[in-house]
Amino acid sequence: MRELKRQCTIHDIARRAGVSPSTVSRVLNQTSPVRPEKRRSVIEAVEALKYRPSIVAQGLARGRSPAVGVLVQDISSPFYSRILLGIEGRLVGTGLYPIFASGVEKRQTAQALQLLNDNRVGSMIVVGGRMFDADIIRMSARMPVVVVGRAIAGMEERCLRVENIEGGCRATRHLLDLGHRRIAHLTGVHNHPDAIDRREGYARALSERGIDVDPALIVTGDFEEISGLRGVEALVSDGVGFSAIFAGNDQMAYGAQLALHRHGLRVPQDVSLVGFDDLPHSTFTVPALTTIRQPTIAIGAAAVDALIGLLQGQPLCLPVFPTELVVRDSTAPFFG
Repeated sequence: MRELKRQCTIHDIARRAGVSPSTVSRVLNQTSPVRPEKRRSVIEAVEALKYRPSIVAQGLARGRSPAVGVLVQDISSPFYSRILLGIEGRLVGTGLYPIFASGVEKRQTAQALQLLNDNRVGSMIVVGGRMFDADIIRMSARMPVVVVGRAIAGMEERCLRVENIEGGCRATRHLLDLGHRRIAHLTGVHNHPDAIDRREGYARALSERGIDVDPALIVTGDFEEISGLRGVEALVSDGVGFSAIFAGNDQMAYGAQLALHRHGLRVPQDVSLVGFDDLPHSTFTVPALTTIRQPTIAIGAAAVDALIGLLQGQPLCLPVFPTELVVRDSTAPFFG
């Protein structure tokens, strides 16, 4: 059996540099001045031994818990659960561990935040949610915080974003390229950043083709399946004509597809349908759903990488995640 390599410690560095462990600690943590020649010896020893400081040990030395609070908008959501998988997977082997809490409404969010505080988390990842921006900013003054799925003024460098506007454009352009002009849009929650950006992308794509936005074709939902079903029911009952639907997420597209079926409208022969997210189930709907893919697991992993960077005092350079059109069987040319 192969012997595991022992991890280098500050005592090893101290022996090689000919200084005390406390001197090594002062150099690594920059807690007090060290004479230049000793500092140089420590740095040379660190490089020679390829020393990598333990995030957990550093945090504990500063009185910070290795627990990472993960405050998520809806832990039962298939979209958010994919991001959580990415977070959980990337934390493995770091010595940090997650404590998950969920809050759909503001009151539940406050309770979830209190739960995390009671568990004395040392850092936090906020995934979506309805927590006020000001509260997140105040929290970031007390601990390292990374935000996923929203942009907060003054914290831009700690916010992971997806190209939602461009994704909305891609979905709508795809339908326009197929000859559709009467394209309905089922939005998410009216004040949710993702819903706002995807609607903007929808409007931008129409404008590019010289088509005015028809308010009758826009129905507000809440990202849940039932709102997609009710949205299509409202369009049909109001007598609004449409040949295609861009749903603000895959879950609403599932509900829309059921409503179309109940009204005897076939997808894609009568109505083309596009979703957003590319959830795993979207491959298995009948017909398989055309959608906009965003890399949910990679987003969760990147949030952990950013948090570790903050814990280590490194400068952040967060990626903006692109979206991708995935064409399946739910869209077809319009010849009307």
